[in-house]
Amino acid sequence: MRDGPDPQPEPGEVRIRVVGAGVNFADLSARAGLYPDAPKAPMVVGYEVAGEIDAVGDQVDGFAMGDLVMATTRFGGYSDVVVVPAHQVVKVPAGADMIKAAGLPITYLAAYMMVVRYGSLRPGDTILIHSAGGGVGLAALQLARTLKLVTLGTASAKKHDRLAALGLDHAIDYRKTAFEAEVMRITGGRGVDVVLDAQGGGSWRKSYRCLAPLGRLFCFGFAEANAESRRSAWRTAPLALARTPVFHPLALMNANKAVHGLNLGHLWDEPAVMSPMLAELASLWAAGDIDPVIDSRFSFEDAAKAHEQLATGRNFGKVVLTP
Repeated sequence: MRDGPDPQPEPGEVRIRVVGAGVNFADLSARAGLYPDAPKAPMVVGYEVAGEIDAVGDQVDGFAMGDLVMATTRFGGYSDVVVVPAHQVVKVPAGADMIKAAGLPITYLAAYMMVVRYGSLRPGDTILIHSAGGGVGLAALQLARTLKLVTLGTASAKKHDRLAALGLDHAIDYRKTAFEAEVMRITGGRGVDVVLDAQGGGSWRKSYRCLAPLGRLFCFGFAEANAESRRSAWRTAPLALARTPVFHPLALMNANKAVHGLNLGHLWDEPAVMSPMLAELASLWAAGDIDPVIDSRFSFEDAAKAHEQLATGRNFGKVVLTP
């Protein structure tokens, strides 16, 4: 923890007095030195916040002091005050829980891109969601429910009942069951239309084999390389990389399959893509179609415990830090 002067908004920016900051796997990777885009250490990590606007720069329309908002941040989110471009901000629905708002932007943007925009899924299609009890997993499950998809999800057995209550059709205990065989059993050997896989390494190879013809695999994280400490991370990352498959274009053509990559951290310069989707998510929340699930909240002083909660997979939903 450290103190510093409050930042001042430049033209096109707003300043937010933070109520909550979401914790994501990108934060863990940056802390372990495995995130190439992260600022040079010592750094402040954090990709998403919610709070109240308390200053507005010039050339900003649509926002005023006192507005309750959620926003994406290009690192720096673990702060009680942040300044961000106005196009990365959206007002929260009236009466919304601000802690839930802190856990919405990044996970739901990722899920929306994969399930709705690029997944192009239609009612009756099938989707396999790895880590279904995590932040992106639950966001994807809620979006899949609005599209009337058939949902399969991997999670530890203790999370199955809660996932079923949220609409998961088929829960797979990845600790006791080979998920690839179970997916093929559930789908009668056809496979699924879309797989969301942030595990990385060997999991991507198995997920690819789970695809039906015209199926799409989305790779959006590398949890297999993450570890709770920098020392263990540098041991596990090379092993995970060694297990990572190579997908040859000719093989993709012959199999009628596709592999997509998603890194929200490389879309900061695409406001025409990001801003409308964030606004759409706010509308879906207001309509009751989605509702962020919060696992736990920690004070800024306990950020290490928050990271541990995520790294060990104990969380069901989002972990949020509060000033």
